[in-house]
Amino acid sequence: MALAGAGLPACVPTATPDPETPFTPTYQGLETLLLDDDLVNFRVAMTGARDEEDVAAYARCAAAQYALIRGYGFARHIRTNVVKEGGIWRGDAIYTISPALPVGLRTIDAEVTVQNCEAEAIPTV
Repeated sequence: MALAGAGLPACVPTATPDPETPFTPTYQGLETLLLDDDLVNFRVAMTGARDEEDVAAYARCAAAQYALIRGYGFARHIRTNVVKEGGIWRGDAIYTISPALPVGLRTIDAEVTVQNCEAEAIPTV
C-alpha cells in the first residue's frame, strides 16, 4: 500500500521578517554567468538583508530581467545558496530561462516579476 503524498517535499515554514526591523538594503551588485544556452548562474551581494529571502529576491529579480533581455518570458528556479560573511550576504542562484512556461513548481513570469521588483526597489540586471 502506497502512502498518499509519498515522495512530495515537506513544507518547511520560514521565518517572517519582523515588520519593526528597519529594512535598509544596500545592493552591492551581481554577476551573471551563462552556463548553457538556457541555464544561468546569478551571484549577488548585499548588506542590510533581513534574511535569506531578501538575497533570494535580489537574485530572482536579476533572473527575471535577464530572461527579458534574452527575449524570454519565463524562468525556473533551480537552486539558491545564501551565506553571510562579515555582514555581507551573498547569493548564488541558478535559473533556467525559456520562451514558454517551463515545467516545474518554481517558475516565474519574468515581466510580472520585474514589475514587482521595481515596485519593491530591488535592482535587476
